[in-house]
Amino acid sequence: MTAEVVEARALPLARLAALPGVSTASGVASAAEHARTTGRVLPVSPALSGLLPAAGLRRGSTVSVLGSTSLMLTLLAAATAGGAWAVAVGLPALGVVAAAELGVEVGRLALVPRPGAEFPAVTAALLDGFDLVVVGPGLARPDVARRLSARARNRGSVLLSLGSWPGAEVELSCHRSRWTGFTGGGAGYLRTREVEVRAGGRGAAARPMAALLRFPGEGEVEKADFPAARWGTA
Repeated sequence: MTAEVVEARALPLARLAALPGVSTASGVASAAEHARTTGRVLPVSPALSGLLPAAGLRRGSTVSVLGSTSLMLTLLAAATAGGAWAVAVGLPALGVVAAAELGVEVGRLALVPRPGAEFPAVTAALLDGFDLVVVGPGLARPDVARRLSARARNRGSVLLSLGSWPGAEVELSCHRSRWTGFTGGGAGYLRTREVEVRAGGRGAAARPMAALLRFPGEGEVEKADFPAARWGTA
């Protein structure tokens, strides 16, 4: 094939690629690569960012939350407010009103309360289409848990378990808590709950971290100072 023939064939393609809305294969590949390398961390509240190795929820990771549904919902708040989609699987008692009060954009929160025996297949399918997939406690055997974590890594979604999860990269657990607003003798109103949250895990999350978080009755979670007095257990 001569150079003249190659040039003659390239001209129509160049004109076509120049049209608005038309992309070449290389352009599509470049855009896909850009999408894969950006937006790899979903945002969280500033009060939580110091507990996570990437200062947010890294796509492809598995995070377990022990002892607090409120903490789990708070993890979803900033991401869903920013446009991410979340789904909760196997949590029939999850309160949508409570989720909204903690900042979750409930218009981007789907619920699969009782997946039954199809839990592995249902969750695997949801990991293909949702940014964040929350699963209830005790639903996955160790072998199923490993497969689902691998699916999350492959699809670039975040798998969050309300309860322990074999091989989770990050584990957040609540250890001490106290309520404010109660004056004793049956008087006062419960206004906020302060919780000590500890973080650990594997790899970049291996170094233990802790933070005192204040959960208001409604609104964004805040970071608080540790008190001098010893609290009771959560």
